[in-house]
Amino acid sequence: MSEQLLNMTQQENDPTPPAEPFPEEIPEETLENEGKIRFTVTASAGLKPIQGATVTISLTENPEQIMGVLHTDESGRTAAILLPTPPIGYSLEPSEVRPYAEYNILVEAEGYEPVEISGTEVLPDVTAIQPVVMEPLTETEQEEEIFIPDHTLYGEYPAKIPEAEIKPTGESGEIVLSRVVIPEYIIVHDGSPNDASAPNYYVRYRDYIKNVASCEIYATWPESAIYANVLVIMSFTLNRVYTEWYRNQGFNFTITSSTAFDQKWVYGRNIFENIDYLVDTIFNNFLSRPGVRQPIFTSYCDGQRVQCTGLSQWGSKSLAEQGYSAIEIIRYYYGNDMYINSTESISGAPSSWPGYELTVGASGQKVQQMQEQLNRIAQNYPAIPRITADGVFGPRTQDAVRAFQGIFGLPQTGVVDYPTWYEISEIFVGVSRIAEPG
Repeated sequence: MSEQLLNMTQQENDPTPPAEPFPEEIPEETLENEGKIRFTVTASAGLKPIQGATVTISLTENPEQIMGVLHTDESGRTAAILLPTPPIGYSLEPSEVRPYAEYNILVEAEGYEPVEISGTEVLPDVTAIQPVVMEPLTETEQEEEIFIPDHTLYGEYPAKIPEAEIKPTGESGEIVLSRVVIPEYIIVHDGSPNDASAPNYYVRYRDYIKNVASCEIYATWPESAIYANVLVIMSFTLNRVYTEWYRNQGFNFTITSSTAFDQKWVYGRNIFENIDYLVDTIFNNFLSRPGVRQPIFTSYCDGQRVQCTGLSQWGSKSLAEQGYSAIEIIRYYYGNDMYINSTESISGAPSSWPGYELTVGASGQKVQQMQEQLNRIAQNYPAIPRITADGVFGPRTQDAVRAFQGIFGLPQTGVVDYPTWYEISEIFVGVSRIAEPG
C-alpha cells in the first residue's frame, strides 16, 4: 500500500441514498419513538459561547414543517428537545429503511453569519449533540451551508482498500514517532488522498474520534459494542499519527475522510452524548500486540455489504448482545494476543492527570492549577462561579466543577475525575487561544 498509494487514482464515490423519505405526516405509531437533540453554539475564535442564538429545526424532507425553535443560554447551550424518529429496531439490525430521522437546522445570532445544516441525524432513545461554530458577520452576509451525508451503515460508500496492520518503520528517511502521543489536533483531508481540490481541516483529536464513531456505528448499540468500535477507530487513527503515514508520502495531512483509504469523517456533523462521554473517558487508549511499539492498524467493515479480515461492525453489536465485553469483542476479531494499551503523552495538555480524583479535601499544586483553569474558562462561561485559586478543594470549587460538568455534558459529580480533568484542560487551551491554527 505504501508504494502504491501515490499512483492510486481511485476516488470516493458520492453515496447513493436509498429512496426512503421520512413522511410529511408522521404516523401516530412513530410518535412513540423519539430521540433528543441539543445544540452548542460558539464563535469561531477563542471558543466564545454565543448567547441568544436562535435554532430553528425542520424536517429535511419538508423544510416548511417546523419542529421546534430553541434559544441558547449564556453558555451557548440549548435545552434538549424531543423529536420523532423511526423505531429503534431499524438501527439494531441491517435494514433498507433509514433508522434515523433527518432534520434541517438554521442557526441565527446577532453579529454572526447564519449557519444552515442539512441532514442532522436523530436516533431513538439517545441524545444527539449538534455543535455549531459561527463566523462574525461580514458586509456581505454569507450563510454557511453544511450537508451531512448518509450514515456509512445506511448509504453506499467505497470499501476499504486492505492494508497491513503493522507498518514497516525501518525505511531510510521515514519519519516515525519515538513514542505514542495523543495529538492535540490532526489534519483531516476531506476527500481521497490524491484529490488536491479537497480541503484540509484542523480537528481536535477527541472531536475527530467522536465524529468518526458517530459516522460509523449507531449510538443505540450496546455499550460494549460502542466501546470496542471506538477502540478500533482510535487505534486506526493513532497508527496513522505514529507512522506519519501520509506525510512520509509527501502529503500535508494526517488522515483522509475517504472510506476507501481511512474512515468516515464529516465536517459539521452531529455526535451522540453516549459516544461523547465514552471517548472522553478512554481517549488515551489504543490497541497493541506484544513486542509491537506502534498502535495496531485495525481495519474494520460493516460485515454485511462488505467483508474484511478485521472487526465486523454489525458482528460486534451481535456479540455485545450475547454478553461479550469490549476486549472480548476485540479478541474475537483480531486474536487473543491483542490488548488495550494507553499513553500518558497527551499533546497540548497544560499538565498531566494527577493519577487520582480531586474532590473536597484535596489540596496542592494540581488543585490550584485546576482552579486557575476554571477561573479562565469562567471568563467565557459566566455560569461557572469564580473561585479562589488557593490549592484547596472546598465546597465552592466543587460547585464550580459541577457547573463546568453540566455545561460540557459530563456527569455532575463535583469530582475532577479523568475525563473532567482533560475536558477542563482542553477547554482552557481553547479559550486561551486567540484563534485556531490555520
